[in-house]
Amino acid sequence: MLSRVIALALVVACNKDKAPTPAPTPPAPAPARAPAPAPAQPASSCKLDPLPLRRPAPKRLVAIGDLHGDLAAARAALRTAGAIDASDRWIGGDLVVVQTGDVLDRGGDEQAIMDLLFRLEGEAAAAGGALIMLLGNHELMNGALDFRYVPPEGFADFDDVPGLDLARWKDVPAQARGRVAALAPGGPYAKQLARHDVVAIVGDTVLSHAGPAGEWVDHLDEANRSARCWLDGQAGDFQQRPAVLTSDDSPVWTRAYGMPEADCAAARAALAALGAKRLVVGHTVQPSGITSACDGTVWRIDVGLAKHYGGPIQVLEITASGAKILSGERR
Repeated sequence: MLSRVIALALVVACNKDKAPTPAPTPPAPAPARAPAPAPAQPASSCKLDPLPLRRPAPKRLVAIGDLHGDLAAARAALRTAGAIDASDRWIGGDLVVVQTGDVLDRGGDEQAIMDLLFRLEGEAAAAGGALIMLLGNHELMNGALDFRYVPPEGFADFDDVPGLDLARWKDVPAQARGRVAALAPGGPYAKQLARHDVVAIVGDTVLSHAGPAGEWVDHLDEANRSARCWLDGQAGDFQQRPAVLTSDDSPVWTRAYGMPEADCAAARAALAALGAKRLVVGHTVQPSGITSACDGTVWRIDVGLAKHYGGPIQVLEITASGAKILSGERR
């Protein structure tokens, strides 16, 4: 069954260049509705230390949206933020950058982007700043071996990762074996992703891929821990997916805030419960660039900056003076 599912994904991917490309590409469909998790769901055997949900407000906070496998766009966004120089080294000092997920799929530079972000995490921390990478639905989809949005070049992108347990995945078609071994729960890149949360609150700003809404507002610690423990290989295999992936209103799936008519009542309730002033989300492409809604309390930063979409290079800067859109150049 596993080999048939992945073989189908390979057929779809390898024939993408033979079919007309829709413009814009429709968003990934959300899974069937599932309830928010109970607080006690995470396995007590998971040995990962929790990450801080709340972090103090920095002088400058810059949020970057979906990167989708485009290294050039990722570098351009980081330069626009003032985070890196022309050699991709951290120059941001005490700047805090939050990337709100969806590094994977739709482009072939996924491993290179993750390696860049992982390295910059250490450089930023050493300089007194931070680079915080969050998990999006596409990171979790890949952990579940859902490869519907992998382009042909993406299947080979992880073949050169050292130490892959390819023997474990001998039933997987050879073209996808490296990707599966790297990104399935417990794989080397899945374990790297497991060092990152789904939701972070920095100062008075709540950041996540799609945004906490409804019951999920009361379960952010659980959303973070269950996703991390699963990717790390401590909470089941690719079939035992966490609720944050299977629920269509979870912080990686909801469209409550990204559509033209944002759910402002949900935003007000979430911000009141979390004691914050604004939500920053990606996930839903804004064709005209970064937009705000609900009297400036919701900011949508997925501008389709990856080559797949061809959107602008834009990031969102937040300081004590408020939120400001920064625009850069694609090089």
